[in-house]
Amino acid sequence: MRKTIRAGLVGTAAAALLVSSFTLNASAAPEHTAARGKPKPPAADTLGGLGQRAGLRIGTAVDMDALAADAPYRARAAGEFTSVTPENVMKWEVVEPRRGTYDWSAADALVDFARSNGQLVRGHTLLWHNQLPGWLTDGDFTADELRALLRKHITDQASHFKGRIWQWDVVNEAFNDDGTLRDSIWLRTLGPGYIADAFRWAHRADPRAKLYINDYNIEGVNAKSTALYDLVTELRAQGVPVDGVGIQGHLSVQYNAPHDIAANMKRFDDLGLETAITEADVRVPMPVDSTDQEAQAEGYDVLLRGCLLTRHCTDFTVWGFTDRYSWVPETFEGEGAANLLDENYGPKPAYQALTEDLKLAAGRK
Repeated sequence: MRKTIRAGLVGTAAAALLVSSFTLNASAAPEHTAARGKPKPPAADTLGGLGQRAGLRIGTAVDMDALAADAPYRARAAGEFTSVTPENVMKWEVVEPRRGTYDWSAADALVDFARSNGQLVRGHTLLWHNQLPGWLTDGDFTADELRALLRKHITDQASHFKGRIWQWDVVNEAFNDDGTLRDSIWLRTLGPGYIADAFRWAHRADPRAKLYINDYNIEGVNAKSTALYDLVTELRAQGVPVDGVGIQGHLSVQYNAPHDIAANMKRFDDLGLETAITEADVRVPMPVDSTDQEAQAEGYDVLLRGCLLTRHCTDFTVWGFTDRYSWVPETFEGEGAANLLDENYGPKPAYQALTEDLKLAAGRK
């Protein structure tokens, strides 16, 4: 799924504004101790704090425009979560808009924000078929040239952030829903071996980062999740350094929640792989009513409980936390309100459902 970039602040301007906002609003996020530069632990009643007690990182994707310009958003991102994922600013079209010219400013600003607030960073993403720079998609490259460009990109990006990224989504959305590999520039030109190569190159560049393959519509046991299971089984047998499987969790109340998610995740757990819910949201038809909100809460609840029931599920990340900044309305006509908080940062039933799940899990520790 494409996560759209709004024109404007993403990139150097956003990074500059964000750095300025840190200076002007050091007191906006009470979890950050500006005087000593040492982050405080998350408050016990936040999702992040409850997640720590339950042995789970609770994270969010971050919109850099909002982080730079919206103080309440910035304070909530800093105080509510224990990990962050860049929504767009580590994607290839942003970090290398012109061939050979990198712009790390916005991505660096997010990593610095996370470090100042005691958060870990999920890198997203080293290899995808979408949001590629025009010079790459419009170019006429041989297989050898494209392979060299891909190797350089993965090596340069993983090396730039070496030691600062907890988990990398190395390969993103490589499968079709029927379980076949996606017809992308990478498969057409390089063949299926590009997936193993990407993991090997990422590992050489940053041996300590956890390396994930990430996809959507793999929450339950189906053709797509089974094809991914078969692939990672084969890759692990070949010694390819795959550490985990990222399950996105983009749901809709118009479809049944995947109640076999725990059984599906256990398959990967039994292989010795980590798992994570990486991009959770639950969209609803507009306008929203109370029935929709309850169904949305159930969707989030099913995703989190699947993770909590899986021994090596390390983290649960929502794809944005407030409806004020959401990719859904621009992508799914007539749908929206997909996040835990409304446009005024008020908690929905889904937020309360996750809170109760984490409290129960923490009580069992």
